[in-house]
Amino acid sequence: MKMKRFMAMAIACVMAAGLVACGGSESTATTSTTDSTAATSTTASTAEETTADLSGAVATGGSTSVEKVIGALGEAFMEANPSVDVTYDPTGSGAGVTGAADGTLDIGLSSRALKDEEKAQGLKETTFALDGIAIVVNTENTVEDLSLEQIAKLATGEITNWSEVGGPDAPVVLIGREAGSGTRDGFESIVGVEDKCAYEQELTSTGAVLAGVAANPNAFGYVSLASVDDTVKMVTVDGVTASEETVKDGSYKIQRPFVFVTKDGEELSAQAQAFYDFALSEDAAELIAAAGAVPMV
Repeated sequence: MKMKRFMAMAIACVMAAGLVACGGSESTATTSTTDSTAATSTTASTAEETTADLSGAVATGGSTSVEKVIGALGEAFMEANPSVDVTYDPTGSGAGVTGAADGTLDIGLSSRALKDEEKAQGLKETTFALDGIAIVVNTENTVEDLSLEQIAKLATGEITNWSEVGGPDAPVVLIGREAGSGTRDGFESIVGVEDKCAYEQELTSTGAVLAGVAANPNAFGYVSLASVDDTVKMVTVDGVTASEETVKDGSYKIQRPFVFVTKDGEELSAQAQAFYDFALSEDAAELIAAAGAVPMV
């Protein structure tokens, strides 16, 4: 649509120039307009043919943390390519990796880097965005900032009362993700609490963690920065607020990659390759940023 509007404006400009030009003959103006119209028609036809060549489905799935990002990219891509259907199944990073490996997904989505054993299965990762893992508490909690060390102690149960970190006199309740979640893997590995967390609840989606923290005044959890809303309160970490700028410059320490998972050496379908290329292009950067993640370009 943008291309068509641009070409329509170009034609109008040429026609206007022909009417006001000094020293130019009517036949010259007519010829210029005719030539421009012909060129425009050819370009429009070529664009429509290119779009028409792309059709079919692109099956993606995996990390629930990337839902907003993939939703925005998929919508924009399908608007430009109406004969392509991009689907997304939010089943967790582990399922995204498995789907790419067994061929049930064209592109798997993971919110963590691939493990060595996964790469050994012939899988490859391509980072298309970065994401901060936000530490969130209930809106009634008076805590505003936590150090990485305090977060680790809260998560493992070494600190059991919020008053120990400047909060209310209330027990600490950790709500997190299930085993295999990319968000959990990122949080535990960065904070240094792998297999040591004292979870009150282990939930299967980002939305469920947000809802759990919002419902419990004593709870805290970790979620994708792209998913934070006003139902919870995001605390700063070592004095740094999670944002696009602080994730990109590395000053916010709890961050991880959003990656596409595909089979190494195997070609994607034409439509899947086109979507893959679009997501990595400069054209997609604004969409990724608007969805709350950090583009790579």
